Amino acid sequence: MYLWGVDLGGTKIEGVLLDRRCPDKAVYRLRVPTESAKGYEHIVSQIASVVSQLEDVSGIRCPSCIGVGTPGTTEPVSGVLKNSNTRCLNGRRLREDLSACLGVEARLANDANCFALAEATLGAAKGLPVVVGLILGTGVGGGIVIQGHLIEGLHGLGGEWGHNPLCGETTLCFCGRKGCIETVIAGPSLERFYLEQTGKRALLPEIASRAKQGELGAQATLQRLQEKFSEAIAPMINVLDPHAIVIGGGVGNLDVFYTDEMRAAVLRHVFNGELRTQFLKPTLGDSAGVFGAAMLCAAVPTE
Repeated sequence: MYLWGVDLGGTKIEGVLLDRRCPDKAVYRLRVPTESAKGYEHIVSQIASVVSQLEDVSGIRCPSCIGVGTPGTTEPVSGVLKNSNTRCLNGRRLREDLSACLGVEARLANDANCFALAEATLGAAKGLPVVVGLILGTGVGGGIVIQGHLIEGLHGLGGEWGHNPLCGETTLCFCGRKGCIETVIAGPSLERFYLEQTGKRALLPEIASRAKQGELGAQATLQRLQEKFSEAIAPMINVLDPHAIVIGGGVGNLDVFYTDEMRAAVLRHVFNGELRTQFLKPTLGDSAGVFGAAMLCAAVPTE
């Protein structure tokens, strides 16, 4: 009857129980600190603590499957986690270790995939056949959901959009390549561009506010975002032809994504002569990650 999910973040671990009959509202929800500085084994024990506390507060035993959203990606064949900014997780078989610790199947997906799955099944794009979910914040990530099913891919990299290169861009990315989307339209990248234009430091919301007041450097920063986002998203549209793109994260809060000017800029790069794909703001807020984790087990029959 219930779907169980855990969202493993850099500073907090959140657990949730959702009723299968009405999964868009949490029945029980709680958080504990991640305390990643204490190491890998401690993180595993903190996840187990979340599950134990949920069992205590709900009076319900954890079912045969629990979904877990993680930073980084689990390699499907080896089960090894990679590309996590919580570095102690890299190279570890978190899926296997959690399954052994909890005594149930643990289904893992990265945080962007969980965001996409939640918004496609419960949120802004609920019921639409082909949905892309993007997270634009400190980094850039993405997920793809088709007919309610998450596309993870052979290497677990389905939807990994932020490390495609942009023409003419040469900034070195942490992945070792140059010109990745993340180095251009992530929040810190745009703030760095603004600093180069004006000699002033400002966070992105303030830059957006200054652009509305007519400051040229701020307007140039948002213009760069529009131009580079439109160039970056066009291949995704050409390949998948999605019904909707849901844009989350701090950068995704900016109004520039939802304007006629942005649609016109994207249309210049796509193969088709018209653009009906919707650009949507997420509706689940900070619930998306943990709700999406729970939805990883939606196909598992109720015991």
